Amino acid sequence: MSKPIVPPAAIPPDSITLSETIPGGAKWTHVIGRGSALRLAAPDGSLGVSALFYNADDFSERYNAADTVKIQFNAFVSAGSLLYSDMGRALVAIVADTCGHHDIFAGPSTPATNTARYGPQCYYRNGRDNLVLGLAKWGMNERDLMPCINFFADVRVDAAGGLVFTPNAGKPGVYLDLLATMNVLVVLSNTPHVLDPSTAYAPKPLTLTLWQPPKQCSQVCRNAGREAQRAFANTDGYFIR
Repeated sequence: MSKPIVPPAAIPPDSITLSETIPGGAKWTHVIGRGSALRLAAPDGSLGVSALFYNADDFSERYNAADTVKIQFNAFVSAGSLLYSDMGRALVAIVADTCGHHDIFAGPSTPATNTARYGPQCYYRNGRDNLVLGLAKWGMNERDLMPCINFFADVRVDAAGGLVFTPNAGKPGVYLDLLATMNVLVVLSNTPHVLDPSTAYAPKPLTLTLWQPPKQCSQVCRNAGREAQRAFANTDGYFIR
């Protein structure tokens, strides 16, 4: 069996189709074509990035946190993991990851959590509002919200069932590559994680690079097991109907 191709640390310039820097506290939304990759990089570190994913050809199909955990028997996604839709298809494959800590449990920050942390006169952006504003661009609203994934955030479950946040998971220089296995609508909020205890609102800039990786990059996830192979078969079948 040939060795799976892993995306290079330095993206070849001729493969880049879009490059943007998103300020701390900002939102971002874009459609990523099937086979393209999105690199999320945190050159100065990250306090978390809340993310939602939708089938760009049918917004009613969307990222499902419960299925992502259940089907892979793992609540801690990293390189080699898939983000599943509620139709059992692979929306996104994580094909490279230098952080290794991404939270599926906690959801985004909200106006209430920001007020509790930063005070009643707080006007800082929060994850929920950013995600709703991002969805509005595509004709959706708060009814289309579902549990998000928070990249660059380390959250564990303790013996009592509580969520435990470990600070500084998103160290300077971390990045991950998300390969779109369908045409995918991405909505991001570059806001501090909802469980981050710091009372200083200081989200860092996020660098986003859309690029064309080698086609074989999907092997990293496609051959992860029978469940992954079935998800890719479901996804491939969607495009040959």
